Amino acid sequence: MRKTRFLFLSVILSLVIVSSCKKDDPVVEAQVLVEYLESSVNPVNFMPSIISAADLQTANAAGQVYIIDLRAANDYDNGHIANAVNVTAGDILNHVDNTDLSGYQKIAVVCYSGQSAAWATSILRLHGYNNAYSLGFGMASWNLSCTGSWDNSIGNGYATYFEGNAETKPAEGDLPDLNTGYDTGEDILESRTNTILGEGFGTNAVAITAATVTQNLDNYYIVNYWPEGEYLNPGHLEGAYQYTPKGSLTLATDLKTLPTDKPIVVYCYTGQTSAYMAAYLRVLGYDAKTLLFGANGMIYDQMTKAKWTNPYDAQTPGYDLVTK
Repeated sequence: MRKTRFLFLSVILSLVIVSSCKKDDPVVEAQVLVEYLESSVNPVNFMPSIISAADLQTANAAGQVYIIDLRAANDYDNGHIANAVNVTAGDILNHVDNTDLSGYQKIAVVCYSGQSAAWATSILRLHGYNNAYSLGFGMASWNLSCTGSWDNSIGNGYATYFEGNAETKPAEGDLPDLNTGYDTGEDILESRTNTILGEGFGTNAVAITAATVTQNLDNYYIVNYWPEGEYLNPGHLEGAYQYTPKGSLTLATDLKTLPTDKPIVVYCYTGQTSAYMAAYLRVLGYDAKTLLFGANGMIYDQMTKAKWTNPYDAQTPGYDLVTK
């Protein structure tokens, strides 16, 4: 009888210890956050979510789209898309959360070149606004007077930094160490988003130039974010690793190969898709940056797709602008 009672008490004690340990186990916030986002909004799959100038014009004429212009107030005042509202990038989520958008089918975010809009739209999409889109090539695609951001940024000055050999990704490691103090994906996301929006998009936070990166390529873990075939031809920045759009950078497909102790530079053709990805990775806690203007600013003549080509001239200046 005593032996039976002892065994019974031992089992109870073991259950209490196991239960206590489970309760006290620390939450791996990054893991919780990634699992939450992959199950709810599937971030990798929505990158990029771009609307063309022609489609935006049609939707705007039909009253179907809410347009947010992230440019500086003076540039907005000097000429913007009809019905667009001027919002600072850091306030975009708060603005959308507190605006009745039930009468619109889409949200369109515009900027100068499409890159900061892509970063901001990525944030909106992470928060469930799956009808949010960035304007492809930004206001440069809308009107001749706005094309300077792209016209002045394309070039071939970094072609000598490109190579055609394949780099092998490193072994998987840990996710970033987040310390928001929360234990649910929704709460962790809100905390991380506040941090990222507070940083802004500028070159002191997310955006980085080819000139800076090529000063010392070894300082960065470089992500070539385009298909494998093009990674080999026309090639990639020296030492860059290939990750496939809409395929890579999930828990199941090599997200954990990214380093947590080194800046990550993501580049694509135009800087727009990479801005989407950089926003997401920064939310997860990586020190991720997007390379401004992408391959257009490095190997323009070698590109066969996604090249910036000014669509307007003095005879066809593009879509109308309104002034405040």
